Amino acid sequence: MLAVLCFVYVLNFLDRQLLSILAKPIQDELGVTDGQLGLITGLYFALFYCILAIPIGWLADRSNRVRILSLAIALWSAATAACGLSTNYGQLAASRMAVGVGEAGGVPPSYAIISDYFPPGTRGKALSLFNFGPAIGQALGVAFGASIAAAYSWRDAFLWVGVVGVVTALGVWLFVREPKKGGLDTMPLETHPPADAAPIPKAGFLSTCRMYFANPVLRGMAFACGATQFVTYAFLNFATLFLMREKGMRLEEVAVWYALLVGIGVSAGMFASGWLIDRFAKRTKTAYAYLPAIGLAIAAPLFAGFVWAPTWQLALVFLALPMGLNYFYLSPAVTLVQEEVRPDQRVLSGALLLLVMNLIGLGLGPTYLGAASDFFSASHPDNSLQMAFYTLIPFYGVAIVMFLGLAAKIRRQAKTEEAS
Repeated sequence: MLAVLCFVYVLNFLDRQLLSILAKPIQDELGVTDGQLGLITGLYFALFYCILAIPIGWLADRSNRVRILSLAIALWSAATAACGLSTNYGQLAASRMAVGVGEAGGVPPSYAIISDYFPPGTRGKALSLFNFGPAIGQALGVAFGASIAAAYSWRDAFLWVGVVGVVTALGVWLFVREPKKGGLDTMPLETHPPADAAPIPKAGFLSTCRMYFANPVLRGMAFACGATQFVTYAFLNFATLFLMREKGMRLEEVAVWYALLVGIGVSAGMFASGWLIDRFAKRTKTAYAYLPAIGLAIAAPLFAGFVWAPTWQLALVFLALPMGLNYFYLSPAVTLVQEEVRPDQRVLSGALLLLVMNLIGLGLGPTYLGAASDFFSASHPDNSLQMAFYTLIPFYGVAIVMFLGLAAKIRRQAKTEEAS
């Protein structure tokens, strides 16, 4: 089950990143500017992806999560194929927004399904293995997309990925079993309470939203992750274009060296953070905040070296550690949310986490970087993306400060719980 859901996440992220990976040939054929690219990979996609995840999450908490996931895979895969058939910017933007609609039903149900397959104390590692999906998806997207584009056409890459996704949707529908909600928790949701106990009402949509945003720890984690994703999504959505246009890489080199760096680096970061959070969160819950903060503090100066490097070879050397450390936030964030809420609130709570961090990170990060590159193009026509990337470095500091603030909130919450 975990392997199947990880593969679904691979497709989810591969479809999401394919447009960014193939930005150069798409720009050459359709005349798309950096600013337009930032909008369709960022804000336009995020509005549908984040907002629709909320009602879909609420529905999934009350119905069969596997069925909803299967339908979502089919929708985003068909929309990915439609991207490959686009002949102008308008069609590409519409297809991209349809991908966002489908992907809104992908990750939150998967979080909840995994949490009902693995007991507390093992969920950090399980979710970190699931979170290999972005790493493998990015790596395969780079390797597969760049290779197909170099040998045939960028359109063929979208079409083939779409076909694979539709077949995967059918497989999930037929072979993944829906687990019992809360069946492995200390007090399973569906067990019968004692006769004299007050009945536990089912979580409503508005009550779950109020619970989430009234909790300073859950709210703080979402906004700290959003600040981190502002950097990571801006980087991801323009990294291939930056390496090709301003560092001199060719598609064939991207398909090998950058793909390997993404696959190994992000996978190592995901697994290490999941293993560390399962180990240290037992001692103190502040580990959920300190671990991402430490990772970002180490990554920031190395990221500056990546932007500065005069050759793509040296740029990839500087990028090796930040590629993993930039993702030290994800497994701790997902694990904290899944552990903190009731089993019948998990999908919606996961969707609320994604709503905040993706609206900020995915919605604003690439949009900002594309606009910044267009702004610098007049004064720095040969390295406008490099100048735009330099402006991302202060956002590392913002994210670190927010995670340190989250650690203080976790300590205050723990003292309040002890006092009560």
